[in-house]
Amino acid sequence: MESGKGHTKRVRLKRSKKGLDIKMEIYFAPMEGITGYVYRNAFHSLYSGVDKYFTPFLSPNQNRVINPKEKRDIQPEHNKGMDVVPQILTNNSELFIRAAKELEEIYGYKEVNLNLGCPSRTVTAKGKGAGFLGKREELDAFLDKIFEKVNINISIKTRIGVESQEEFPYLLEIYNKYPLKELIIHPRLQRDFYKGKPNWKEFARAVKESPFPLCYNGDIFTVGDYEHLKREFPRIERIMLGRGLLRNPMLSEILKKSGEICESDKKRLWNFHNRLYGAYREVMSGDRNVLFKMKEFWAYSGYSFPGEEKMLKKIKKASKLKDYEQAVDNLFGMERE
Repeated sequence: MESGKGHTKRVRLKRSKKGLDIKMEIYFAPMEGITGYVYRNAFHSLYSGVDKYFTPFLSPNQNRVINPKEKRDIQPEHNKGMDVVPQILTNNSELFIRAAKELEEIYGYKEVNLNLGCPSRTVTAKGKGAGFLGKREELDAFLDKIFEKVNINISIKTRIGVESQEEFPYLLEIYNKYPLKELIIHPRLQRDFYKGKPNWKEFARAVKESPFPLCYNGDIFTVGDYEHLKREFPRIERIMLGRGLLRNPMLSEILKKSGEICESDKKRLWNFHNRLYGAYREVMSGDRNVLFKMKEFWAYSGYSFPGEEKMLKKIKKASKLKDYEQAVDNLFGMERE
């Protein structure tokens, strides 16, 4: 997508000889602080192609399994018309079991996802997320307990290790012992964060050795990225998109369409922004809180406006909603009703 003042440029994507795989299942990755129910609803109302949404992680503790903010996010009435999977972040089997049973029995969910992929130091320092991968015996015992006690389907989102790719064969051996709903693999190490390239050699190991369905996650930003993945792994039928969808909300539906695509998306992105902005204003108080959420939106959506750095800077610097709205209107070349 390209931007222009007061008009919309049409973008033409070349058709591949074989077309794109309309059977591919596409998941929306959980992005902490961004893809909560407000974002999911605004996105789902205007864009297509996503088969399953994963919530930002729930972090149960001894005092309460699900806190009020997390409850708002997973309430069925806040997720109508979407296939949503709650993600749980913990290294305590009893807390996981309690959370999974509550999600199943009270809220009606049929699947939960265990977060073993978060690379944040504040998470991994507590032995959670990708940090749990460095304690293989404890992880094995944890999985043994939760699969014994939980009836709901359990999937896992994982990285391939903490410090070395040599960790992954041992992790995969552990995963293969349990009846996972599916394994979502971001083939980077915890120490990599989002730097460097995903390790497709280790992902290929999982493709060869895993008895359960696999989902690929990592660095799919364009049709070319997707087609490269499919050439390397033609049997993969599930992918998870995160930053790619935040940068280009059309990506999921583009990947689902075979044939030539010609889209005019500036107005739709404008409507998406306004719907999201209006919803945040309804559920949050104070200019500062709303602006913080919207500036997170622009950290990714700004990629859709190459050459508009000055206007994007005005959005970033806005401290009042009125100034923010004016900067956004000028960027889109549209007038607010």
